[in-house]
Amino acid sequence: MSSHRHSKKRRYVTWAAAGAAVVAGAGIAAQTSMAATTWPAQRTFTGRAFDACAAPSLSAMKAWNTGFYGAAAVYVGGKNRGCAQPNLTASWVKSVSAAGWKLIPLYVGAQPSCQTGTSPEKLTATTAASLGTTDGADAVAKAAALGMKAGSPIYLDMEAYDTTNTACNNAVLTYVRAFDKALHAKTYRTGFYGFTSSSAKAIANATDKTDLPGNLWYALWDKQNTTTADWPFGATQWTNHSRAHQYLVNSKESRGGYTITVDRDAWDAPVAITG
Repeated sequence: MSSHRHSKKRRYVTWAAAGAAVVAGAGIAAQTSMAATTWPAQRTFTGRAFDACAAPSLSAMKAWNTGFYGAAAVYVGGKNRGCAQPNLTASWVKSVSAAGWKLIPLYVGAQPSCQTGTSPEKLTATTAASLGTTDGADAVAKAAALGMKAGSPIYLDMEAYDTTNTACNNAVLTYVRAFDKALHAKTYRTGFYGFTSSSAKAIANATDKTDLPGNLWYALWDKQNTTTADWPFGATQWTNHSRAHQYLVNSKESRGGYTITVDRDAWDAPVAITG
């Protein structure tokens, strides 16, 4: 998802086949803290998904239920979330799920201090661990209130930043680990949205994989609807239904009389457990 996830303006300045739900295993072995807990079966969607800054109305979701998209990402919370969510309620989640949509919970957490632009919540080396714990607990509470049950993933949105800044990058990893541990404590799976040139790359290249996300949603705007042909990281990383790819942004599309500007995603990863 593009930078409108914490501000619609930032998406323009920072950038300088529906499948079926199946049961699959957990993500990469990095999710070490999951081992001691009996987890609900993972719900995985494979197909095309979209993300939009604000959750569409129920009528729009019904009109868009044509089979082209099978899943939709929704912004469940975070102080850096860029759009109001008047439609995103527990009732909406229940209704769109009943209509067959799979939902992808996304949380726009703290952003690094070395990132270009301003954000209401930024992390530093001093605050990274505590903010990660607090935000992780908040993400679970927000998802649960919407009817997204334990066993669901929550994808942490980390926008582009200067990964060559070692201190800043280390603070991001500290934050992500604390966020993920908070999710695991409540039996929620971990996911991460980031850019192949920066934030996702930092996660993929981290030497210590402990408590890093089990599912990776990578932004690479090459217009390729795939999670394999353009996979930019190690072939053994995030296998077994643990990848998603945002491949096209700012796509203004009309279906059933409703026009929405969306980003397109190739999805082969966990989705929310609802109903």
